Amino acid sequence: MTALAPHLSSFLRERLPETRGASIHTCDSYAYAFKLLLEFAAKRLRKTPSAIELEAINAPLVLAFLKHIEEKRGCAASTRNARLAAIRSFMRYAELRVPSIIEQSRRVLAIPMKKTDTKLVRHLTQHEMEVVLQAPDVKQRSGIRDRAMLHLAFAAGLRATELVTLPVASVTTTGVASVRVIGKGRKERALPLWKAAADDLRAWLAVRGDARTPELFTNARGQALTRSGFAYVLAKHVRAAATRCPTLTNKTVSPHVLRHTCAMTILRATGDIRKVSLWLGHSDIKTTQVYLRADPAEKLEAITKVVEPQLARGRFRAPDKLIASLMPQR
Repeated sequence: MTALAPHLSSFLRERLPETRGASIHTCDSYAYAFKLLLEFAAKRLRKTPSAIELEAINAPLVLAFLKHIEEKRGCAASTRNARLAAIRSFMRYAELRVPSIIEQSRRVLAIPMKKTDTKLVRHLTQHEMEVVLQAPDVKQRSGIRDRAMLHLAFAAGLRATELVTLPVASVTTTGVASVRVIGKGRKERALPLWKAAADDLRAWLAVRGDARTPELFTNARGQALTRSGFAYVLAKHVRAAATRCPTLTNKTVSPHVLRHTCAMTILRATGDIRKVSLWLGHSDIKTTQVYLRADPAEKLEAITKVVEPQLARGRFRAPDKLIASLMPQR
């Protein structure tokens, strides 16, 4: 039997970051996938995670794990597929180090990805977004930070990770205010900011102080804000905004909803899906087409140009008085 730990450690610490040049976010995502897998396997096999052998990571175990995270943890099919992708990548690597597990690995690699539903993106209306941005108390330092953070996430369409890892050096507030963002796949993009967003950013920089961390947004201890910290701040202000805008009460506003709201704002302003793709940093414009499905303006324009069929209208008459008495009166 072959110990799993050395191979998994080599995969996460050498294969991903050094050989494949994966970003720290990809490494963290893969590490979390294996954390969940090992916790599940430890309970199923009644072993400590460090005692699990490579041969134990077989197709039945992986299938049971995928079922577990969907049914017990409530993960969506897309999350399930992401966890499976991490396991597949490791098994390909393990084949090279331990050729004797090739048959076992082939069976794991044969596990198919699950088809996912393509739903309409959730986004906020212009009024809802304005109310959320008005929620922070800009008379306090934390409120200035929160307003700048929410406004930048919306105006630049940033992912949560892009926002919390954005360094001060990537922000330009003189002349045409802009930010340089390194997104997925190490793709860098430069985004100009509208005046209100730039003003909020300047206000935060004026009170930020000399924090040791290079990240733009910091917490009360001067440390870099985390993704969960940003989600907490957003949820707090959405709850406050809901008291003035009831339509927010039944909406789940995650950090990614701000990105979707930015995309819909750019689409309505320009009518050009290519500009939305450039703004969000999508590598394939097909990814951006989801916003066309969510924008009712295109459908309304089509309806106004449709020539409706001219149909004769009639009125139903009951063939009997008893039947007529049983029908609803209007």
